[in-house]
Formats: sequence, C-alpha cells, structure tokens
Amino acid sequence: MPEEKGFSVRQDEPIWITGAAGMVGAALTKHLQTAGYTNLLTPARSELDLCSADAVQDYVSQHRPKHAFLLAAKVGGIVANINDPVGFLDENLRLVVNQLSACAKAGVEKVLLLGSTCIYPRECAQPMVEDSLLTGPLEPTNEGYALAKIAGLRLAQSYQKQMGMKCVLPMPCNIYGTGDHFDLARCHVLSALVKRFSDAVDQNAESVTLWGTGSAKREFIHVEDVVRGMLHLFDAETDGQIINLGPGTDVSIAELAGMIAEQTGFQGQICWDTTRPDGMPRKCTDNTRLKQLGFEPRVSLNDGIARTIQEYRQTLSNNPYSANAA
Repeated sequence: MPEEKGFSVRQDEPIWITGAAGMVGAALTKHLQTAGYTNLLTPARSELDLCSADAVQDYVSQHRPKHAFLLAAKVGGIVANINDPVGFLDENLRLVVNQLSACAKAGVEKVLLLGSTCIYPRECAQPMVEDSLLTGPLEPTNEGYALAKIAGLRLAQSYQKQMGMKCVLPMPCNIYGTGDHFDLARCHVLSALVKRFSDAVDQNAESVTLWGTGSAKREFIHVEDVVRGMLHLFDAETDGQIINLGPGTDVSIAELAGMIAEQTGFQGQICWDTTRPDGMPRKCTDNTRLKQLGFEPRVSLNDGIARTIQEYRQTLSNNPYSANAA
C-alpha cells in the first residue's frame, strides 16, 4: 500500500474552514493550529451566514483563501431528518451552492467538500462502491440530506471540469468522537447510545428501550481519523473522484448497543421498539480506493467507544444537569 501522505500546504497560506464549530471542523482546526498553521479562516455563524449568497461571496472575495474545507452542514440523526425534511434539503442546498460558487469566483485553488455515505441507494449492494451512486432510490428517512449532498458533489465536479477548481470529495461513514454532542433530539446513534446507557447506569435502570429492531448495520469512523483522512486525500491525486472514507467493516446496532452497554457497566435488559424505523438496512463502504491512496483509519471502535464514554462523563462532571437534556 502507498505510504500515508502528510499535509503539504504551506503554513502561512489562507485556508477557509466552514463549520469550524462543529465536530469535524473543530477537530480539523485544532489539528492545523497545533501543526503551526497561522492563516486559518474560521468565521462563526454570527459572523457569516452561509445561507446568504451575497454574504458568502463578499467574505471570500475579501479574504481570498487559497484552499477551502467546506464542512458546514445541517446535520442530525434519524429523528431530526424525519421531522424536518424541508430544512435538511433546503438549507444544505443553499450552503453548498453558495460556498462552491464563491470559491469558484474567487479563484480558490482546491476545495474539499465533505460528503456522507447516505448518498448511496437504500438497497445498495454491500459493501458500497463509489460507482453505486444514483443506481437506485435513496433511504426515505434522510432523503433530503442525501439529495443535497449529491447535488453538492456533482456541482463540485462540474466546477473542476468546467473551471479547473480542484475538488476533493471524501464520503465518510458514521462519524463520532471528540466534540460530538449528546442531545438525543439531534445526535447520531453512537453518541445517543453512550448517553442512554451511561444515564441508565447512573439511574440504576433495569432496562433501556432502543429504536428499531437492532438489525441495521452501520460503519463508524472516529473524528480523529476523519481529519487525518481529509488531509491525506487533500494531498493525494484523486482527480475529483468520490472517495469512501471508513474502515470498511460494520456492526449491527444491536452489537453496538452490546459493546456500549458492556463498557458503561450496564447489566439490565436491552429492549427494542420495533414500531420505530431502522433506517437504511446496511451501510458499509468498500474502501479499496482509500487504501490504494495510502490511508487507513487507526482508532478501533472499542477504543473510540471508551473515549466517547469518558468524554460524556466529563460533560456530566462539568454540568450535572446535562444528563437530563433531551
């Protein structure tokens, strides 16, 4: 396998990072700052409304970034997607169109647009290869988000083909880890399970009831590996291709729940509310392209779960009322 690359961008070159307050954006920003990068453009939402085309164009024209990591998105778990399909489609479309348009007009050299494996069809052959895109219907529970991501990556590829703006298009599997939140109304499955089982232990609960059947399978990548992967792919010759970013292995939600229950010390009963949806039956990536480019994740799922439990425990010690947040 080719040797893993470093990040060769000069430390003083202007790099625009959107979504810098989010889990991935914050991890990337911290990583680059630690590595000595001194010209990071990380405007907060209060400083720059990414849904305003004029505001985004003015910002990019003024600051003239040479490179961009477009990480901002309206994100959420299955509940949030079901409750707000308009928001997930409309806002994410505005975000991606405005950002890419501004980058192209300002002459940004290279853009990384972070995608998601939800772009692949619901009944996609497993493991999912990049060429499976647009070969079948999407998972209905997150169709709006997926459509916006698909439009964004195709727009980025079109800018590269027509105007020469290079694009890097990693498609990560389920991201978790440092900087994630534990709000059950918005968080993703791994963080939600960490909260549910940790709280159950603290409350001496005899059972925990989870959505679905537990049979759905998911693939997970720690945010630390996402940052490493993005920087590696930014330097690689990807030719504007979609690149799956994940370990290439998955677990069922029931297996994941068992792993988290064991690590939190929960010994009660795990029940399943089968009236609730499972979402897409399976989402496991084929990471052949990723490995050919010289990258593999390092953080194992067991180690990542342990770190996430520790981080949740830390949030409770900092704010004892957060355990009751819904």
